[in-house]
Amino acid sequence: MSDDTLYKKSYLNRLGELKERSPKVAAKFMQFEHEVFNTGTIPPKIKELIAIAVAHTTGCPYCIESHVAKYKKLGGTMDEILEAVTVAAALKAGAAISHSVNAINAFERE
Repeated sequence: MSDDTLYKKSYLNRLGELKERSPKVAAKFMQFEHEVFNTGTIPPKIKELIAIAVAHTTGCPYCIESHVAKYKKLGGTMDEILEAVTVAAALKAGAAISHSVNAINAFERE
């Protein structure tokens, strides 16, 4: 019986294949990610909270797990995480509502 699970933590081990097959792209991504999280004026803890909220809107379980762990190590709390997730949910829902005007416009054009 095959395991058709889409997301497994162990699958991340395969990222090495990307590094082998496309080393320049992988290196540039890693450099970009390092710069984003390690430079600038926003403190690392706040960047991790932003990352948690964004990960919930993109739906990436790997990102959620990774950034929650980093945020927790930086002293973040569960209450802060849940508040950030609700902010992300509000924006995601707000975008759906806002885009309803496109449905109205499309209906009226036909």
